[in-house]
Amino acid sequence: MTDSSTREFYDSLAPDYHRIFANWDASIARQAAALGALLGPGPRRILDCSCGIGTQAIGLALAGHQVVGSDLSPVAATRAAAEAAARGARLPTAAADMRRLPFVSSVFDVVVCADNSMAHLLTAQDVAAALADLRRVLRDGGLLLLTLRDYDEIRRTRPGAAPPQVSEGSDGRVITFQLWHWHEDGERYDQEYFQLTPGDGDDWAVRVRRTTSWALTRAQLTEFVTAAGFADLRWHDPASSGFYQPVLTARAAG
Repeated sequence: MTDSSTREFYDSLAPDYHRIFANWDASIARQAAALGALLGPGPRRILDCSCGIGTQAIGLALAGHQVVGSDLSPVAATRAAAEAAARGARLPTAAADMRRLPFVSSVFDVVVCADNSMAHLLTAQDVAAALADLRRVLRDGGLLLLTLRDYDEIRRTRPGAAPPQVSEGSDGRVITFQLWHWHEDGERYDQEYFQLTPGDGDDWAVRVRRTTSWALTRAQLTEFVTAAGFADLRWHDPASSGFYQPVLTARAAG
């Protein structure tokens, strides 16, 4: 999967991304509360380096943090800034690859990389490059907060699909689901991302988008993060953190 195809996937998905949530605003508030509890006392200078349409960044900005958002998708980043403004929050955003961030060194207290975004980097070299740049923009002692799917379990079972999600919108019920096609290496998989929206009469309109992910285990990601210059690594399960994915926190070593 090339950079351009990943960007095209999220450019295409950005107008409809909120539809994967039963209630997007409730999810914004809930995720900000869960992540905020891991950040400690604020306010903090935060970079959300994979901000998407702002699901984590908007809630953190509304909580009083100074948040900057960046994303590979310029369409998503632009929407994040607009959605934040509509909710009374300030969220400057930029279109940027997390491997080559357009920020000076040591400027942030916290870097957030959520929603399984790291999994779109498909080689060890790319993961290492991204983590090195996240470390660069963090001050010494700054916090990395990264979330991924529970790939330890997923790699064991290698499911062919993700559970469907249903949301209600002004135009009716929307159904989102994914089909997963595993590569021979047993680690990477192609995703077919389906969204079904009400069409004419009893028909459904179907939109399909495609991308690829690397199912990184906790051991693999821990090794990458340690090699990039982080210490005090801790994994937080959803049952303890309240966040919907496992969360890795780590400190930028001095």
